[in-house]
Amino acid sequence: MKKLGFVFLFLGVFALGQDHLSGFNMMSFTYKMNSKWMAYVELQTRARKDYTVIDYYETKGGVGYNINKNNQAFIGVGRYGTYEKMKISQEEFRMWLQYTLTQRFGRLKIDHRVRAEHRFFYASQTGEHTEANRFRYRLSATEPINKTKVQEKTFFVNAFEEVFFGPKEPNFKRNRTFAGLGYQFSHSLSATTGYMFQREFSVKGNDNFHFLYFSLNFTFDATDDEKDIVIPMAD
Repeated sequence: MKKLGFVFLFLGVFALGQDHLSGFNMMSFTYKMNSKWMAYVELQTRARKDYTVIDYYETKGGVGYNINKNNQAFIGVGRYGTYEKMKISQEEFRMWLQYTLTQRFGRLKIDHRVRAEHRFFYASQTGEHTEANRFRYRLSATEPINKTKVQEKTFFVNAFEEVFFGPKEPNFKRNRTFAGLGYQFSHSLSATTGYMFQREFSVKGNDNFHFLYFSLNFTFDATDDEKDIVIPMAD
């Protein structure tokens, strides 16, 4: 618990020390149909420029297939909206394919996730339609604090580093760094909070975002409830 308090203190002091604080809120729903198949839905809002004003949203979901214990394939679709001065400025429809490799070292669980995305944009104010491809790699880690695995009444810490790149300049699009902690209230509900640094690279210059992150994650599992509960992370 001392470690937990230190992490909370560090995140609070760090966030207050930034000249601009953004908000990142997520709610996810995972349904495990059996040991092989699962469905996933995520709702997300962000307040990028002003912590009190939501100016971005995501609604997305998909289906995953467990090839074996440590390998999963996933296909997803989503709709995204960006606002400027309280008016929609860009809409996006996205499709992606994803593969995740999981490794375990005692309590520590490591995930390597690679994703290929195809994105369709519509600029609401100009009527312009564009398309783009993007590729992502995320290295993430989750470790329970008071138990050997994430189950009911478990505190946990998680972190990740993710890079985004594509064929058009600039080829390196974005990077994200996240550190957070959470609590698994029951087999079906967990909450996570933390800090995420995001840097956007563009031909016009770079933008930095300091997100205060919060999520609620609901899991409905018809399979063995003695396995580790998977904690969705900021996406």
